[in-house]
Amino acid sequence: LRCSAGSGGGLVQAGDSLRLSCAASGRSISNLNMGWFRQAPGKEREFVAATSWRGRSTYYADSVKGRFTISRDNAKNTVYLQMNSLKPEDTAVYYCARVVEGIATSAPRGDYWGKGTLVTVSS
Repeated sequence: LRCSAGSGGGLVQAGDSLRLSCAASGRSISNLNMGWFRQAPGKEREFVAATSWRGRSTYYADSVKGRFTISRDNAKNTVYLQMNSLKPEDTAVYYCARVVEGIATSAPRGDYWGKGTLVTVSS
């Protein structure tokens, strides 16, 4: 499985919106829990959002709850992250990955990391 979050990042102003897309390849993600993670400069990678394999359950870090929405299209083997009301502290490289464990916890663990996409939010 390869997860490429190469679409949707960029430079925006605080308050703007972005939609990230993650195209998975190598195998179907239809029975996999998937998630978004991010790594800010000088910080460790952190959990952002996750979706169960059917998309019926979603989970969010407290820092993005109410602003970000994760969704998926299993037919397209793609996971999305709609980010609204962006803040400078959202600046990071965003990655998508399979959530291998802990989807309902505050720190799910992911694997099959691929290419990330840089999101920069200016104040």
